[in-house]
Amino acid sequence: MSGATVPTRIGPYLIERRLGAGGMGEVYLAYSVAGEPVAVKVIRPDRTDPHTRARFEREAAIARTISGTGRVARFIDADPFAEQPWLAMDYIPGRPLSDVVKDRGPLSAPLVASLGALLAEGLAAVHAAGLVHRDLKAQNVILGDFGPVIIDFGLGAFVGASKGSLTQVGAVIGTVRCMPPEQAMGELDMTQAADVYGLGTVLLYAATGHHPYDGARWEAVASQVINPEIGPDLSGLPNELAPVVTAMLAHEAGDRPSLAEVTRRCADLIRLLGMSPARARHALIQETTAKDHPTMVQPQPDTSMLDRLDSLEKLLREEPAAPNGSGPGALAESDAASPSPPGPVTARELEPESGGPVEPVPQGGRPPASRRVAEELRERYAVGLALAWPKR
Repeated sequence: MSGATVPTRIGPYLIERRLGAGGMGEVYLAYSVAGEPVAVKVIRPDRTDPHTRARFEREAAIARTISGTGRVARFIDADPFAEQPWLAMDYIPGRPLSDVVKDRGPLSAPLVASLGALLAEGLAAVHAAGLVHRDLKAQNVILGDFGPVIIDFGLGAFVGASKGSLTQVGAVIGTVRCMPPEQAMGELDMTQAADVYGLGTVLLYAATGHHPYDGARWEAVASQVINPEIGPDLSGLPNELAPVVTAMLAHEAGDRPSLAEVTRRCADLIRLLGMSPARARHALIQETTAKDHPTMVQPQPDTSMLDRLDSLEKLLREEPAAPNGSGPGALAESDAASPSPPGPVTARELEPESGGPVEPVPQGGRPPASRRVAEELRERYAVGLALAWPKR
């Protein structure tokens, strides 16, 4: 999908506008039939081999189960087997931490410590569900009226999904600077320690405005990241933050602290600096939110969008189910009247003795989109289940 062409509809969502693009694909502001704003991401075609689709299906099912934190954007829906896989998540009003730091400069030590405590606490709930983000960076932290929220969970299935991922042009630019050594060296199964490292890069950037490693090309950055003799660039990091951030950026995964330890150390540091964690959170929100900025306001459909939503709702009610559920999962403007969009894809519990792939289960009696594509892909990767379902 080209950056110049904005689809009218993706799955059951009506697209209003394009929000941005990155190494994974493009993201759009869209609305559900009920008028709820959502962020819909469409994945780049060169990231959609059978292995990554299988992982995405598994992680999408798990992502729906995450509870116990408001620090992660809620996962809503996905179609891993559309011609271009997509996922829908809560639209979070706010600005990326990277933009805030670029515009306003680095945050003070108490605010960085608050950021660390809040995000570590939220990540712990995600890890408890069996997921690892694998792409934590300042661009994936949104700052708004609720405080910091992590986005792009689920897309981790496409990060480092194959040993050739580092050679895909554009796939890791801007991400390798925040990548733990084990991921940069091509390891496929990331542990929770990878997210501790990623969070360390977020805190370093918040406090200094730079990443732990940098270079003109991603190859040069990766060579630094994997070299245990080259330590991270901690210039400008306040002395109070140095111990916890240094530990989080340890070269060996086993030397990094747990998320619970990060939360505790950040909370202790806030108190040492003369604030309570609750007041530091309040100050972080006050300092990083601009009330007059358009991205800080929950979007509402205008009259034109409401008319289009009315039409979509009528279309979905009248549209017959496609034979064998073969309708496309992502529809361009010219395809707006194509067969039925996908229903939510859930998963049956994976039986340990079978090791088989999770089978999509239709909800509401409607078959999942692109079943023909799904079955074809399953046949192709069925012989490599050990690869498709890595142990955590």
